[in-house]
Amino acid sequence: MRDLLFKNLTSGDKKRRVVSSSEIADKKGIHSVIRRHFICLIKEIGSEANAPKPSPSVQVLRERDTKAKLDRFSCRIKGSLYASSGERLFLILFMHSLKITLTPKVKNIRVYDVSKS
Repeated sequence: MRDLLFKNLTSGDKKRRVVSSSEIADKKGIHSVIRRHFICLIKEIGSEANAPKPSPSVQVLRERDTKAKLDRFSCRIKGSLYASSGERLFLILFMHSLKITLTPKVKNIRVYDVSKS
């Protein structure tokens, strides 16, 4: 079984956009949850190219718990770039994130109502 969810949100002035997806799957005894996010923010900075640009960063984290049979992975990338349109200069800030969680699949449990017997 696989469940997919997509979201695409854009601000009214079209300067902020969030795209996210979530995937939940049960396959070969493993329950996996994968979440992806992309956030983009556009700022007009005029014609001055001396505006400070944020430093890029990358964060990677992996967690493994053998007792709980849990495996997690996350990655976050932040960056920025300049773009021009005619005489106008824009600063585009973005962030990508990916989170993966793997756990053992829980077997279906049937519950019987003994009061109806």
